[in-house]
Amino acid sequence: MSAKVAMAESALTLPRGRVSDYYELTKPRVVLMVLVTTLAGFYLGGRTGFDLTLALNLLAGTALAAGGTLALNQYVERDIDAIMERTRRRPLPDLRMRPAEALTFGVIATAGGLIYLTLATNLLCAAVTVAITIVYLGVYTPLKRYTWLCNIIGAIPGALPPVAGWAAARGNLGWEPIILFAIMFLWQLPHTMAVARLYRTDYERAGIHLLPQNNARGGNASNPIVIAGSLGLIAVGIIPTMLGFAGISYMVIASALGVWMLAFGIAMVRAPGNSKAARRLLLASLVYLPIVLLVLVLDRV
Repeated sequence: MSAKVAMAESALTLPRGRVSDYYELTKPRVVLMVLVTTLAGFYLGGRTGFDLTLALNLLAGTALAAGGTLALNQYVERDIDAIMERTRRRPLPDLRMRPAEALTFGVIATAGGLIYLTLATNLLCAAVTVAITIVYLGVYTPLKRYTWLCNIIGAIPGALPPVAGWAAARGNLGWEPIILFAIMFLWQLPHTMAVARLYRTDYERAGIHLLPQNNARGGNASNPIVIAGSLGLIAVGIIPTMLGFAGISYMVIASALGVWMLAFGIAMVRAPGNSKAARRLLLASLVYLPIVLLVLVLDRV
């Protein structure tokens, strides 16, 4: 028996290690972003006041469904994760958890979250969350092995959490959640391209196609996506004010941050082999989203 396997089996007997591994299996940072964007949609969708009980039920069900979906993603991609430097220390590729355990946990958590949302919120919210799970696991995850267009598909489930939050608050949809979806969708285009360029070598080693293949440095075909996504984000970002859903303060801040992201996107396009340029755009995108959502919530008309 190898030392690594012996250590892994030993870790399986430690309750603290087990809890930590299951927690890591859910990709907690991604779940946190899902919860934040879901809660923003919920608040913006509320007609009168803030229903704390409904909000907590929404967050609990969403956390279960999202964590379970991401656990199933790690189960499906365990062979790829074992190859990439940035993921090989995850519980499954590091042999700290058996695949069957991850599969069982993922199925139970996802199903439990969807059932909870159905009972504690409404069918529309649960249906949107089901769509997120299906597209993420059934389309985006397998597509990553074949084409960079997975980025476009993957932006769909990534943009739906605020729609689910709105649905939980209202029980119906309208143009407002469509605008929230568009902001989230467009934001992901420069964001994911920055991630793809930053970890290009790792992804190529594992056979993951996150960048167009016509340029080994990740240029050309991906450049219009970065620029178009950033320009679209500026344009769509001001619509809430134009339609009377948010105030002038929101429009000014959203526009300024959008231009800021565009500048970093142009810098990355002009230096496709520069990892620092990709990292700057990635950081800019991580600053943009929470600030814009927070200002939209605070400046809601």
